Amino acid sequence: RNFFTKRTKELKPAVQSAPGWKLFGKVPPRENLPKDSKIIQQEYEARTGRMYKPPPPSARRKNIEFEPLSTTALILEDRPANLPAKSVEEALRHRQEYDEMVAEAKKREIKEAHKRKKIMRERFKQEENIASAMVIWVNEILPNWEGMRATRRVRELWWQGLPPSVRGKVWSLAVGNELNITPELYEIFLSRAKERWKSFSETGSENDIEDAGVSVADREASLELIKLDISRTFPSLYIFQKGGPYHDLLHSVLGAYTCYRPDVGYVQGMSFIAAVLILNLEEADAFIAFANLLNKPCQLAFFRVDHSMMLKYFAAFEVFFEENLPKLFLHFKSYSLTPDIYLIDWIFTLYSKSLPLDLACRVWDVFCRDGEEFLFRTGLGILRLYEDILLQMDFIHIAQFLTKLPEDITSEKLFSCIAAIQMQNSNKKWAQVFASLMKDNKEGDKNHSPAPKS
Repeated sequence: RNFFTKRTKELKPAVQSAPGWKLFGKVPPRENLPKDSKIIQQEYEARTGRMYKPPPPSARRKNIEFEPLSTTALILEDRPANLPAKSVEEALRHRQEYDEMVAEAKKREIKEAHKRKKIMRERFKQEENIASAMVIWVNEILPNWEGMRATRRVRELWWQGLPPSVRGKVWSLAVGNELNITPELYEIFLSRAKERWKSFSETGSENDIEDAGVSVADREASLELIKLDISRTFPSLYIFQKGGPYHDLLHSVLGAYTCYRPDVGYVQGMSFIAAVLILNLEEADAFIAFANLLNKPCQLAFFRVDHSMMLKYFAAFEVFFEENLPKLFLHFKSYSLTPDIYLIDWIFTLYSKSLPLDLACRVWDVFCRDGEEFLFRTGLGILRLYEDILLQMDFIHIAQFLTKLPEDITSEKLFSCIAAIQMQNSNKKWAQVFASLMKDNKEGDKNHSPAPKS
């Protein structure tokens, strides 16, 4: 109670005799004038019988070129005047400790600077390669597309990744337009989709849609489902969410497709594919590429949920899985971990949800060049990249890991692993293996078919 007494005349003597102040080496304020540092030093010397020798001038901080921005530098400061001064040994020890801290901090700073310079050099080199590749694509390849697309030089350049400025154009040419969709046709289906949405919002039910003769698959692809998926599409970019610059555009492309292909309707995962195309193409061109891409056999099988065809793709994948990664294949088998657990999400979104966007675009580059085979080759490349980690995991952790891949995955590491994957089994390539599986399935159906009636 005496430590924090009020300053009154009656309690003044109590404050003067308060022993608590001595605990902190202080005296009550305004009762004793502060002593000079020399007087304190003399009292200390008289009490201890030791003479204090200040450290030589060289030991003090003068013009230090590098000092860490922290409180570590305080060890070189002299003690407050009311405390005993440092001994020579202590001062030298502090100086040595501080020099070690500075040297360590300097090493870290130099290391970080070298790392930043290396990254910048790689970035400049990459930009130069992209610029030179863009000139080749624009001036040589694109004007002579049909004659040059299959040449070895173009395929090698293609493998390295397409320049962003020509990526959309090359994708469109590679995917093609077998469906003969025109921008005018897109506008027709878009207007039809808008009418449906307007009717749906006014009635609040799908009765009118059902009466109009629209298929069950198309009715299930309601406005609400598309809206929900759009909000989940590349959420970190904030450009496809409500209020973003590409929200309505993505909504239009997906809505027009549900009217164009009511037999397929809208399926979760489509929004990622459409979003990647919108980022690289104009609206109508994105729709044309989107519709033709989903019309490919592999995508059609998955988006129409054709279980028989999907099982053939999984079986073909496992043939090359066992061929390239036998240890991991047996490890997966021991846990009964089948390809559908991780492949479905990869194939449905063409890796645009599972991989960083720039890396997914590079996967798309080669996918447009090589077709469906590259989708499964990429899957094997991912498994090869993380083989050592996956071999140490159980069923649950493998499934969780492959569902959400590490964010630090780089194109160099992944594509080096993809390049090491051999898509050949017993001298059979992917298309031959898949065709043989289809043939075996047809023969099996014949053998199990009922005998004709006499």
